[in-house]
Amino acid sequence: MRSMRMGTIIAITALLASCASPPLPPLSAPGEPGAAGSRPGDSGSLPAPMLQGKSRWVAVRWAELPGFEEDALFEGWNAWLKSCERPGPVFAPLCAEVRRLSIASAEAQRSWMVSRLQPYRVESLQGAAEGLLTSYYEPVLKASRQAGAGYEVPLYRPPASLASRKPWYSRQEIDTLPEARTALRGREIAWLADPVEAMSLHIQGSGRLSLTEADGSQRMVRVAYAGSNEQPFRSVTQWLLDQGEGRMTTPWVESTKAWAARNPPQRVQQMLWSNPRYTFFQEQPLSELDAAFGPKGAQGVALTPGRSIAVDPGSIPYGTPVWLASRGGAGSLQKLVLAQDTGSAIVGAVRADYFAGTGPEAGQFAARMNQPLRLWVLWPR
Repeated sequence: MRSMRMGTIIAITALLASCASPPLPPLSAPGEPGAAGSRPGDSGSLPAPMLQGKSRWVAVRWAELPGFEEDALFEGWNAWLKSCERPGPVFAPLCAEVRRLSIASAEAQRSWMVSRLQPYRVESLQGAAEGLLTSYYEPVLKASRQAGAGYEVPLYRPPASLASRKPWYSRQEIDTLPEARTALRGREIAWLADPVEAMSLHIQGSGRLSLTEADGSQRMVRVAYAGSNEQPFRSVTQWLLDQGEGRMTTPWVESTKAWAARNPPQRVQQMLWSNPRYTFFQEQPLSELDAAFGPKGAQGVALTPGRSIAVDPGSIPYGTPVWLASRGGAGSLQKLVLAQDTGSAIVGAVRADYFAGTGPEAGQFAARMNQPLRLWVLWPR
């Protein structure tokens, strides 16, 4: 299943204003102030730079990677094991060793990485090594299998005519045109109580529903991305700014719901209709094992909280282990992550969206994340 998240609302808001996060420290070469000591096996001449689609990869020593000696690598190994469920041709030959090392010490894992992988600093084609890190998460929303009792906002499976009409009807047309309503009749998965929460779910691309069934029983299910109407995405935050409403404070969902409560229904409808893009979902069961991981990303494997990132696949291929360094309002991150997802707002060489996990705490973290970023791909020697 290919996730088509639009990136977080916070990411879109951030692009409208200058970034206030402190800059990352300058890159250090081995032997310079700030550089870690060299590791055994990290010697010899470096490979030549490589062009990878939209990016340029520059080979570096392991000592350039900030925090490499301190990261709890076993957490990143869990995400790497997931990538090995659907490895690409470059990393498939390493997966047997990755599985064997899953119970090894962090020092053994580090030594193996140095011997088998070459770090490359990711730069734009113009040579820029610093980019933007944002974050996304999996919301948990209350829902009902039946409409009524305050649950009036449907989540739909894809209509049968989705492939035959491109783009499909816009969000406003879905709400108002009889032919669009007819095409979606009987395609309801569940009903939500709040249209702003539904919009957020459409943007995130997946979530969990605390679902009340028709018989009154409760269960938790996942709704995952199953397609879109292929209409252009428009930022609701930008619409509010254009209307003179001011910037919504974070977290976006709560502040926008508060704005909606102060305004008449027709004004709220205008806000929602300002974004023509509409997402369709598929329901998935949620086992106890599944609950520890996020939804499947574009690589086709379940995302690992804190260890999976969305990237531009034209810059970094899916399944690539990546060293990430970022510092800002959400804190300092220096860690091993896996490129396992994408999103239409995730464009460019040094650009990533960090999967924070599930639920409100992850949502709060994701809302704060908007800060400078550096990336190093770890490529087989």
